[in-house]
Amino acid sequence: MELFAEQVLNGCALGALYALFAIGFGLVFATLGILNAAHGTYASWAAIAALAATERLGLPFPLAVLAGVVAGGLLALFVDQVAFQPLRARGAGMLAALITSIAFWIILDSLAGFATGQQSLSFPQGSYPARMYHLGTMPLPAMQLLTIAAMLVATFGIHLLVRRSRFGAAMRAVGWNGAAAALGGVNPRMVVLATAFLAGATSGLAGVLAGISTQNVSFSLGEGLLLKGFAAVVVGGYDDVRGAAIAGVALGIAEVITAQYLSTSLRDGITYALLLGFLLVRPRGLFGRAGFVRA
Repeated sequence: MELFAEQVLNGCALGALYALFAIGFGLVFATLGILNAAHGTYASWAAIAALAATERLGLPFPLAVLAGVVAGGLLALFVDQVAFQPLRARGAGMLAALITSIAFWIILDSLAGFATGQQSLSFPQGSYPARMYHLGTMPLPAMQLLTIAAMLVATFGIHLLVRRSRFGAAMRAVGWNGAAAALGGVNPRMVVLATAFLAGATSGLAGVLAGISTQNVSFSLGEGLLLKGFAAVVVGGYDDVRGAAIAGVALGIAEVITAQYLSTSLRDGITYALLLGFLLVRPRGLFGRAGFVRA
């Protein structure tokens, strides 16, 4: 029973990473209508930036994480303005944006590989919380607890922002119809900029925490998060932050339990089996609403 509880905790921590990434990925799709294949690179570059802040600048853990989060947000902002803003101005559809995002994915992935020397780097010991707590005899690693706590805070905060604030109302209005939102007094460009930064920063946080938890800071870090984050968004529902978070945690638990009690070779299979099942049975996801309103 204790082994099962430990694996559930491991699954929650893994799922929290998926959830954090899914929140950012879902925000972009819901508000901007972009299925951004380059989103995973924001997580990779955020982890690289946090590692550089730690090793080269000697910043303490909180500031290094902040540096990574800001780097993820700024990179997302850059890509949005260079790649997607011209497409929006020309009225290009989702397919053009998807193809463009794939191109930026390849470019940013190659640059990340160059920056890391095609190697898997790791944060130095002592640069992050490594304390081990215990609940009875069950170990509770500090980084796992921190990852879960960060996911809960981000989910609660962004849900309140999207659903209970004036800015959230503006996001939903732009997601539904940008031209109509502008007529109502909303500045669509500012909403787009803020949404792009917030989505990149959230995914950047996932990347930094994933880089520390897995001791793998590399150009490939974001690829796994991208695939699992996309699955979490589909399962949880495109238009609800809580759904993406719950689905991300559920996917993490399902993966770890499957690997522990069935086979590690089925670990990824269970994720995409759930994805396929939801697409067939409930395509709007757990929390998706009829009439799909982006954001």
